[in-house]
Amino acid sequence: MQRSLNPWRVMAKKSAGLLMYRRSEQGIEVLLVHSGGPYWVNRQWQAWSIPKGEIDPGEDTFAAAQREFQEETGQRAEGQFQALRTVRQSGGKLVFAWAFEGDFDPETLHSNTFTLEWPPNSGRMREFPEVDQAAWFPLEEAKQRIIKAQAQFLDELVTVLAQPAAPNAPIPPRHPRCT
Repeated sequence: MQRSLNPWRVMAKKSAGLLMYRRSEQGIEVLLVHSGGPYWVNRQWQAWSIPKGEIDPGEDTFAAAQREFQEETGQRAEGQFQALRTVRQSGGKLVFAWAFEGDFDPETLHSNTFTLEWPPNSGRMREFPEVDQAAWFPLEEAKQRIIKAQAQFLDELVTVLAQPAAPNAPIPPRHPRCT
């Protein structure tokens, strides 16, 4: 009997990112980013994301998450990181994430750019920011703005923050290197 392979397992892209949160008078807020470029320009609902990006072959997933955070925000991530469960987005992409408490001024956003032929088939290449906006959102609003599958990260953040901190807690496990 021949086994059929699941195409998502063979071809799934992998991304890693960081979910920054802060505590305010209104409760927990999370930092989300909005993808740059013409395809996302008018989308505000289920269009935001944690700062994340693809993992390079052989790269440690946590290192990729830190690199992508800096590339998309212009800020180096520092703090105590808590590994979150991996999610699979609707297109099959696996997203690895870590939560950490921090602060970021969205006015200081500085993102890498990418080049795209725009308009399509025009022969004109244009440069766009990977991220064109960053903003803090209360959890309930963030759940409406974030890409649907990534809302699981927000739910898990609430669970993680509700747990008492263990003294001398071990460093959270890192996901394996991607191949």
